[in-house]
Amino acid sequence: MKKNILVALAVVAVLVGAGWYYWSSHSEQKHQSTGMQNRAAPAVATLELEMESISLQYVLPGRVSAYRQAQIRPQVDGIITERLFEEGANVERGQQLYQIDDARYKAALNSAIADLNSVQANVKAVDSKAARYKDLVKINAVSDQEYDDIVAQLDQAKAAVAVAQAAVDLAEVNLEYTKVYAPITGRISKSFVTEGALVTAGQSQNLAVITQLDPVYVDMQQSGTEAMMLRSRMIGKENIPVTIVTNEKTGKEYGRKGTLEFSEVTIDESTGSVALRALMPNPDGILLPGLFVRASIDLGEEEVLLVPQRAATRSPGGDLSVWIADSDNQARQRQIQVDQAYEDDWIVTDGLSEGDRVIVLGYQKVADGAEVISEPWKNTRRNKVSSDSAAPVDNNEE
Repeated sequence: MKKNILVALAVVAVLVGAGWYYWSSHSEQKHQSTGMQNRAAPAVATLELEMESISLQYVLPGRVSAYRQAQIRPQVDGIITERLFEEGANVERGQQLYQIDDARYKAALNSAIADLNSVQANVKAVDSKAARYKDLVKINAVSDQEYDDIVAQLDQAKAAVAVAQAAVDLAEVNLEYTKVYAPITGRISKSFVTEGALVTAGQSQNLAVITQLDPVYVDMQQSGTEAMMLRSRMIGKENIPVTIVTNEKTGKEYGRKGTLEFSEVTIDESTGSVALRALMPNPDGILLPGLFVRASIDLGEEEVLLVPQRAATRSPGGDLSVWIADSDNQARQRQIQVDQAYEDDWIVTDGLSEGDRVIVLGYQKVADGAEVISEPWKNTRRNKVSSDSAAPVDNNEE
């Protein structure tokens, strides 16, 4: 009897244990299934792409350089007798700046003129003699050889006149060089010599420097790869505007706009960069040569597709890709080609089209072909929301 009771208790215990095991296993499987379903459809934030009009600008460091600059040097030797300008003032082209002692150059000119008068008088005498010999040779009063000699003397006398005239011209030039004139209009520097200083032709030290400050150039450097993109966008465009910032701390722009004038046609092998040059108006003389500025080249409006940079991932090979939610709300990975960065976005040239929904947030939780719950991504910069209607997603998620 006791044995039967023990057997019955054992059977009851086995049945209870089997029932508990079945219940716990079923409950765990149901919980796992529910968890898998939840994980299989994560919430993601998507942005529906559409063509946007943006203003393309290239910002480059630049340096102001003079439009024209002339170093004033003497072309004859002598003592500076007078300075005829005010240091730091504006001078006009053709204005006399210095006077060099001209006494010996006047004397040289007078001597050259006297030599010219002498040879001109000799030409008259020889010419008269040649005219008489011409008549005499016809009646054989003089020999042909004598006539040929007098003709040769006449040619020599005329050549001497040409030499004397050249000497007079040279003396006049040297005398004029004693007056040093401004070759360009601009602002003149301080004078590096004073009255009484001895100057020589071709000396290394200049007397002063004239700088034309209106307009001025802004010289920029751009890498070769970026220069190719810039040049492609410059095709067919004229008068490309350029603005500059003169104060990096305040970001204040210079009040006038210039134009892009020049782009080098070769890449500097040592730096791998291309030179660009803009022409800026400077009527007030605010921009001084040597000033560092930040130049912005405005290429105008362009219709592009923009993808947030935070939505793109880069492979070890350097390729960019994004995740999209297709029409069935399934995640698909797309490799994209981009042109350049624009603010916080990429300008996409291939791999995406208008209407695609790019997953901006939550793509770390998806797999290819997995179902997702698409929610709109609030983009404060564009001030718009994607077209999917759903509860807003936490845009602070990374």
